[in-house]
Amino acid sequence: MRTDLIRKTTLTAAGLAFTAGAIAGPVTTAFAAPTGKPATQTQTDRKGGHGERELGVRYEAQPNFYYCGPAATRNALSVQGKNINVDDMAKEMGTTEAGTNSINDITPVLNKETGKTNAYRSVEISTPDADAKQTDTLRADIVKTVDDGRAVVANIAGTSTDTDGVTHSYEGGHYISVVGYHDNGNTVTIADSADPNQAAYQISVEHLADWIATRGYATS
Repeated sequence: MRTDLIRKTTLTAAGLAFTAGAIAGPVTTAFAAPTGKPATQTQTDRKGGHGERELGVRYEAQPNFYYCGPAATRNALSVQGKNINVDDMAKEMGTTEAGTNSINDITPVLNKETGKTNAYRSVEISTPDADAKQTDTLRADIVKTVDDGRAVVANIAGTSTDTDGVTHSYEGGHYISVVGYHDNGNTVTIADSADPNQAAYQISVEHLADWIATRGYATS
């Protein structure tokens, strides 16, 4: 996997505007899938009909503008009942004020904390926009990973819109966790460490694939 195609995740001034709620310090809560209810409600790991599953997350916002990689990893690992210190993970990932370089720095940490050397692998979407095959692969990867009881960690960049019409913009790059899917994976649930006021939202898998384009994600 070529790391030169997966750009750094430094947040630009535009990105910082969307992390203002997280810079002051970490916020911890359990959240439910976006249903119009407050984000502080408890979400349990559940598998329903109609091709859907949601994993229970102990959400924590990132403590500063450049810790999105460690924070997304921490949120992803929380679905396995793990609670790892983000400072320790940041050291392992080589995170600096320039961010965490690529998904290749996160996948080994996910494997280490999961306790299996092959629990996660890195997948690249190297093109500027995801094609149908890449989107189908992402959908299948998310469904398999969530069904395995794990969350996907994705490296994203740019602007996208969730299913409620809310815009999320990270022009300089960001990391998020994918913690559930609906409609057989056509819609996915995001845990976003940037802003505790938007801790959870849903997005189409097509939009997510384009958000990941030029970067990559860690999956089973």
